[in-house]
Amino acid sequence: MPKSDDVDGAPPGDEVALRVLSASDAEAALPGLGSLLADVVASGASVNFMHGFSAADAARFWRGQLALIAEGQRILIVAMRGEDIVGTVVVTFAHQPNQPHRADIGKMLVHSSMRRRGLGRRLLTAAEEAASAAGRTLLVLDTETGSAGHALYAACGWTEVGTIPGYALTPDGRPSGATIFYKEIAGA
Repeated sequence: MPKSDDVDGAPPGDEVALRVLSASDAEAALPGLGSLLADVVASGASVNFMHGFSAADAARFWRGQLALIAEGQRILIVAMRGEDIVGTVVVTFAHQPNQPHRADIGKMLVHSSMRRRGLGRRLLTAAEEAASAAGRTLLVLDTETGSAGHALYAACGWTEVGTIPGYALTPDGRPSGATIFYKEIAGA
């Protein structure tokens, strides 16, 4: 995974570096992680939370992920613009004995000020590379039907399995479908 380079279409000086955070790094970054997640929810992304979700609520969510990161069950990749966290993606390794080849992709978040610049594609590629390096060959995710994420995953070669109507509520309370995707990749 590249340590740093420009985001497609970003103005000069607006470079974004991708980085894997250890559990201790993630703990130190809780305020920034929380701020990003709160921004994404406030801008309408359906990522499990409802409007009114605060940065403090979001920091508590991320704190709950630290043990799994420390145990090596999750990889947290962040996008940094200077000192600010402007994107995340989480790779969660399947723990079932009959699924040592599988991982889930989640918390694919891009700050509202950084969208439409190629950052989501970079984060997704980094997640695929991290999963491959860990020997995983099948990736699975779900996303809000018709969302920007839906279009991104389709454009990045993921296979759409189907849609579950009314699966979750959007942050403003409307029912929305979830589309399931998978991608087969080469393992290390």
